[in-house]
Amino acid sequence: MTAELVRGQNHPLSQSRLEIRISAGTPVAAAAALSDENGRIHGTEWVAHPGAPVQPGLEVSRQAAADHRLAVDLDAMTDAVHRVSVLLALPAANGGAGPARFGAVAAPFVAVTGLDGTEVASYTITGLDLESAVVALELYRRQGAWKVRAVGQGYAGGLAELFADQGLSEAAQLAAGIDEAVARGLARSVQAPPPRTSEGDRSRQAAAPAVGPDQGVAPQGAPGPVPPAYGGQPAGGQGQGGPQPAYGGATGPHASSGGGPVNYSHPRRQTSAPPPPPPAAPPAQPGQPTQPVAGDATGWSMEERLYNQVWGMFEDLARTAAAYRSAVDFAESRMDKELEQALSDPRSRIGGQGDAAREAARARYTQLVDQARASLDRDVAQLVAESEVVEPALPPAFARWDNPCWHAYRVPMEIPMALRLGDLRLPEAESIRIPMLLRLPLERGLWIDSGRTDSLNGSFTDSHDMRRLAMDTAVAHAARLLAVYPAGEFTVHVVDPAGSGVQALALLTQTGVLAGPPAQGAAGVTEVLARLTQRVDLVQMALRGGAPDALPPGFDTSQQLLIVNDFPHGFDDRAVNQLRYLVDEGPSVGVHLMMVADREESAGYGPLLDPLWRALLRLTPVPDDHLADPWVGHAWTYEPPAVPHGSEVLRKVLTQVAEARRTWNR
Repeated sequence: MTAELVRGQNHPLSQSRLEIRISAGTPVAAAAALSDENGRIHGTEWVAHPGAPVQPGLEVSRQAAADHRLAVDLDAMTDAVHRVSVLLALPAANGGAGPARFGAVAAPFVAVTGLDGTEVASYTITGLDLESAVVALELYRRQGAWKVRAVGQGYAGGLAELFADQGLSEAAQLAAGIDEAVARGLARSVQAPPPRTSEGDRSRQAAAPAVGPDQGVAPQGAPGPVPPAYGGQPAGGQGQGGPQPAYGGATGPHASSGGGPVNYSHPRRQTSAPPPPPPAAPPAQPGQPTQPVAGDATGWSMEERLYNQVWGMFEDLARTAAAYRSAVDFAESRMDKELEQALSDPRSRIGGQGDAAREAARARYTQLVDQARASLDRDVAQLVAESEVVEPALPPAFARWDNPCWHAYRVPMEIPMALRLGDLRLPEAESIRIPMLLRLPLERGLWIDSGRTDSLNGSFTDSHDMRRLAMDTAVAHAARLLAVYPAGEFTVHVVDPAGSGVQALALLTQTGVLAGPPAQGAAGVTEVLARLTQRVDLVQMALRGGAPDALPPGFDTSQQLLIVNDFPHGFDDRAVNQLRYLVDEGPSVGVHLMMVADREESAGYGPLLDPLWRALLRLTPVPDDHLADPWVGHAWTYEPPAVPHGSEVLRKVLTQVAEARRTWNR
């Protein structure tokens, strides 16, 4: 059972070989410092950092990243070492790109795990503001035994101040060396997209995924804001063109002996010149805004250009809404100050002079707010015009279910860059909806929350209707995933212990796109979880052994999705542990989870399941403003994908998918 620590709390460690897993939501540099019983660092050789990543019993990452895994062997520590402090620092604090203080990003999460991935203790570092470096936690020796303590001590002066506080005389020089090493690592990590062939040879290749476990962080070294925590990259981001790491076959870069990405082009085929520039907008009339054009962002293909354009629209809406809110806050603050000044003089509290001062303050407030609203309306109108051009041009993976492109649907031959999970909007701009795109392949599971919720339009939805809507939403998401993958490259399993989802699942069962009938009862749950757990183990062993092609004959190398309905009904303790294992280890080897559940119904497990819910991307079957944007502080309203009432588009699409799978298996 994982111990979820708060600041100052400790927990015993029963293992000597550990991993420290860090999830920061933005690229950070990770280091580890060794110190004596008084907490003093005796020299720079006592610090493992990106410039010197290996020390006795320690190994850290060589560059900044949103996620880190630090290796620790406590038995290899000398007797002089009594503490191991895990340190995090923001590269931007010393001139890099991205945020310069931890208060501007999501709270970093640190977990101590065994080598098998089992969490021993975890700590979410909250309460940070101006700090750019932080001591996350420390492993310390007490009476011959090791413990972990949550620290969360931040330093506004960065690593130099942190090292100086721990008694290191060369603090400034070491901090500068770490900054230089991080800068070199970031420069190496951002590369131009690989050259494209003249025929556009992208067949059966996946686009590179977004970085990070919450799917909401920028690529390493990329400047500027990023989309919210549900995933994606900003417009113009790096890394969209490279092949996706895979767990088997020749489609993964790990299959090459040199460790670099596989070159899919023919050895004698001449590579083409860089991609042509995006289409230019027609000249605007004097005094009129430029007419929008679909695909006017950068990219190697129209799909990539549209993807970047959508995220550009997201960023534009986020910025203009943030500017409007800031202007309104300023106007309110100014009016309050002016009214306070007017009322502070007893002579002006009554009579015409006081009334005139109050009216003038309110008039200035109204003028500022009206100016801000006019600017917001102008920007939103431009975004609406752009959306009206972009939406019809979107490919099926990005399009709504009512888009005509679905009527001309054909099973694709390549994996798209991303998948549309719904729409996003803000209360200040009800007329514009931004497609919510999630990069493929999935890096997190999905949780369709069937809990009792009041919808934003004021109507009440009872628990029975919420469960039905949640299953309908899960089926729509699964249908889209099946539709955008090539035939035979995506497999769906269903666990429905009580059979409550039979009606919603009928579309999947009748069209024959499932791997087998939905598993029911405790025995069905056990059988499916055991099979998928064994699959994860086999693929991991093959990868660790450097033999991804040595899997058993007939092994299904497609991406796997498990839909779980009505959790925790039908799950015993062993099944719960297997489910947590699939959530933690499955995505890296192509096994993904879609939970349809009410978290309150599993409250009996206590904090045991908190890491499970935290690892999943929460979606709702009704509009809900639960998606947080840490960059500008917005709470985005998520709207699930709506299939037009009475439409047969899902059935027609799934019928084609089933026929393509039968043809592919012959």
